[in-house]
Amino acid sequence: MNAQDNPLLFEGFRIPFDQIDAPHVEPAVDHILSEGRARIDALTSDPAEPDWESFVEPLEAATRWVQEHLTPASHMMSVCETPELRDAYNAVLPKISTFWTRLPLDQALWSRVKRYAETAEGRSLEGLRARWLEKTLRAFRRAGADLSEDDRAILEELRVELSQKEQKFAENVLDATAAWETLVEDESRLAGIPDGAKSRFRRKAEEAGRKGWLIGLDFPSVEPVLKYAEDRELRHEIFDAYSRRCREGEFDNRGLILEILRLRRRIAALLGFDSYPDYVLEERMAKTGERAIDFESTLVDRTRPYWAHDAGLLQEHADEIGLDRLRPWDVAFVSEHLRRARYDIDDEALRPYFPLGQVMQGMFDIVHRVFGLSVAEVEIDEVWHPDVRFYEITATDGVKLGAFYTDWFPRKEKRQGAWMNDFISGGPQADGSFAPHLGVICGNFTPPEGDAPALLNHREVQTIFHEFGHLLHHCTSRVEVASLGGLNVAWDWVELPSQFMENWTWEREALDLFARHHETGEPIPQELFERMVAARRFMGGWGQMRQLSFGTVDLRLHADFTARAEDASADELMAYAVDQFQEFGPTREFAEYHILTAFTHLFAGGYAAGYYSYLWSEVLDADAFTRFREEGIFNADTGRDFLDTILSKGDSRDPEELFRAFMGRDPDPEALLARNLEPLPA
Repeated sequence: MNAQDNPLLFEGFRIPFDQIDAPHVEPAVDHILSEGRARIDALTSDPAEPDWESFVEPLEAATRWVQEHLTPASHMMSVCETPELRDAYNAVLPKISTFWTRLPLDQALWSRVKRYAETAEGRSLEGLRARWLEKTLRAFRRAGADLSEDDRAILEELRVELSQKEQKFAENVLDATAAWETLVEDESRLAGIPDGAKSRFRRKAEEAGRKGWLIGLDFPSVEPVLKYAEDRELRHEIFDAYSRRCREGEFDNRGLILEILRLRRRIAALLGFDSYPDYVLEERMAKTGERAIDFESTLVDRTRPYWAHDAGLLQEHADEIGLDRLRPWDVAFVSEHLRRARYDIDDEALRPYFPLGQVMQGMFDIVHRVFGLSVAEVEIDEVWHPDVRFYEITATDGVKLGAFYTDWFPRKEKRQGAWMNDFISGGPQADGSFAPHLGVICGNFTPPEGDAPALLNHREVQTIFHEFGHLLHHCTSRVEVASLGGLNVAWDWVELPSQFMENWTWEREALDLFARHHETGEPIPQELFERMVAARRFMGGWGQMRQLSFGTVDLRLHADFTARAEDASADELMAYAVDQFQEFGPTREFAEYHILTAFTHLFAGGYAAGYYSYLWSEVLDADAFTRFREEGIFNADTGRDFLDTILSKGDSRDPEELFRAFMGRDPDPEALLARNLEPLPA
């Protein structure tokens, strides 16, 4: 089988996404896994003494080849999940899970790795190669390589079942989101909602052959209703539908959550860990579940006075505008209303200054000034949707570092949120050349209206910079061992480059490069900019406490509730979630609207026992950016230092060492608190 028969087997750099269809998936995956297995078997059957060139490099190449050929199929599930593609992918998912589960349990391969560690070469390794060996030995043990044959078989079954449950959870969220809609026939009910959003609702109704305004649960539809709709019942209806997705009926995820928690607990116990957080965090900066919980608890205590102040302001303003007690579906509306009253600023007033193309080009200008990187669009045909664009990144020495796709607008068959993914890991080659990296960044932003460009709000601008930070982390990697490069880092370190990039979206000098009115070309007026910055910390305590609630409940679920999950019911799970979230809201009603059953980050997205990492990384990014504030936000020397000590280093050294290499000291959490929280009134 070759690429002429199946585009998923294409060996070039640009993946032929336009040719990939559901019938290609199963035969391609079968071939990829078979070829990968054959390559591994050839290494384990080699009678010669293993060394770096004959064993480690081919092992790295084989696993990377399998991963990079499997990724396009899983990517297509994220961006254009048809029923046919879903069926095809679900048919091969157990095979994929089995391959990756069996790999570190392969006793012949494990023996070969241990034998290499005992050779004279293995014992004398230094630097990057020594780190590879140390982490590889630990990864095999953490995966269960030293378990008995019976326990290895049990572990394999558990991991395959877990991958299927997680995939089903994600499918239910996608389907529940796509299935719900409401038709508004009386335009007066849309009072307060921006015209752009109303136009989209009208067009959606027309496309469905209906009269009125059709509202769905994609976030670009939900957000303007919750923030601006004066009709309280409409806000309630949308908030209720969005928050209660997957709690009952065809797409009920409650039972799946219980099964996922049970499976994770059994896996951790089988591997000798007291809890799933202890298992997950052993390889991260936090190291243990207890330390992660302590981190969350300390920040909760520091944040609570600011949260209480914000909660009081919300209730006070709700009273002033004629609402009775503050309800969960009022928060976004009241907060936005108060923000406009206090700072005379409205996200919609900023949209004309943030046309998508201009934002992208401004971001590229910034990375050129700061990091010396050039980004240019290249027109290609091999894309999965007409909205997709393709860009190449070049270093100052002319080396092509990588390329990436963008896909920014929502579709029913595309998952919610924003994300970055890697397709190909390049880097320095043995012959002295540099193989380019390949990745993708996706979002669900407000789409263009008519002939006008897509106009973003400031939060969406931040999201673009955030995902591009991940992309830079991948594409600037200069680590010779690909499995230690790019995004292959501790999960609580991986968000540093992404959150770090967001800082430039708040700087006047940076905004002047791209924040210009799409019709007049005028920059954001200074007084509007000042109000925007003044409002940055508005409701900072409320927002930070919300993040802390997610991180804390995640850890408690996986460390505490899982002990009861074996016999717990769906109702007990939901009651537990309400009890936990109640600590972070003004009333129990707020806790009852938790998002657990649609929380893909925890149950399908890799953040299980790790959601705390967003704030952990935010501590790092707020502190690291203080160097740019002191030395200049476009200081090329500081930018080169960040590129050389953090962005390009991947997991070549412990993240604590990389941070100290850039800052000259350990992180200071005060930078985060100063950036996010308004001083309390005396």
